[in-house]
Amino acid sequence: MVSASVNRPKATILVVDDSPAMQRYLRVLLELDAYQVETASDGSEALQRVREGCSPAVVLLDLQMPGMDGLKTLRRLLKLQPELKVIMCSGVDDPSQMHRAALLGAQAYLTKPVRHLYLSAAVERCLGLSSAKVVEDSLGPRLVGAPPPPEFRKN
Repeated sequence: MVSASVNRPKATILVVDDSPAMQRYLRVLLELDAYQVETASDGSEALQRVREGCSPAVVLLDLQMPGMDGLKTLRRLLKLQPELKVIMCSGVDDPSQMHRAALLGAQAYLTKPVRHLYLSAAVERCLGLSSAKVVEDSLGPRLVGAPPPPEFRKN
């Protein structure tokens, strides 16, 4: 017997990234996993969305953005919603940045270009749904339809 909730969207994920291409890419991956996706182009917009009632289960937050960077945005988001689950995302594989993000309250840190399997596992872990077998079983066939990540150049 198939549950009626299979066709219903899962939790809402707020994607905060200054790159429209990365926003689209992450939206596609998350929608393949049946999540509702909201987007913001920078930290200020993300804070405004949360203040206006957007209540994401998880925030996927870019570390390097013009204006307010991801760490500052993380601090401010957690002041607004202390229980919010945040996954940091960056093109910089810097252990010190990962450590700072974790100390500030980030649940995970993904390096760009983000791979579908890692993103799905991090989101499921934030939502308390994770088990390695469930992630592998649920993602196998859907990885075929995932688009390639947008071209990413380190500065």
